[in-house]
Amino acid sequence: MADAAERTALVITASDGANAGVREDTSGAQVAARLEGLGFTVARRVLPDEEWEIEEALIAGATAHALVVTTGGTGLTPRDVTPQATRAVVDYEVPGLAEAMRAVGRAVTPLADLSRALVGVRGRCLIVNLPGSPKGALESLEAIVPVLDHALDTLAGPFDHDTEALG
Repeated sequence: MADAAERTALVITASDGANAGVREDTSGAQVAARLEGLGFTVARRVLPDEEWEIEEALIAGATAHALVVTTGGTGLTPRDVTPQATRAVVDYEVPGLAEAMRAVGRAVTPLADLSRALVGVRGRCLIVNLPGSPKGALESLEAIVPVLDHALDTLAGPFDHDTEALG
């Protein structure tokens, strides 16, 4: 099992306001700090809510990091395109993790059901969409922390579940 301290993560904030410098990237900063607290070395990017830019950042991030976490762009407005960008680049989705995040949010507010956040895998990288609000982003991240190490270990390989049993 790989040591979590050896892992790197990329936090991508999708926000027209933060990208333009008219709004502070509080969510990205808080998510990065939490991941650092979990032992990750974290890089950050701030992008506008442009689907193609998010797609390119996800693809590049997935080649360099075990974990890519986005914050923002998961709501219902026409500029909320993070889930579309994520769906376009992942090899497959991990719906249980997205459901867990919404379940935790639902315990706090019924508005959590409006989140379109996805979790998926590209290559050996886990990609997680978090809401744009700092509180929602951290609550959603905390929902998957209990299984995060196992998910990343599984993706890192080996892929044969019987390897340990064979000695």
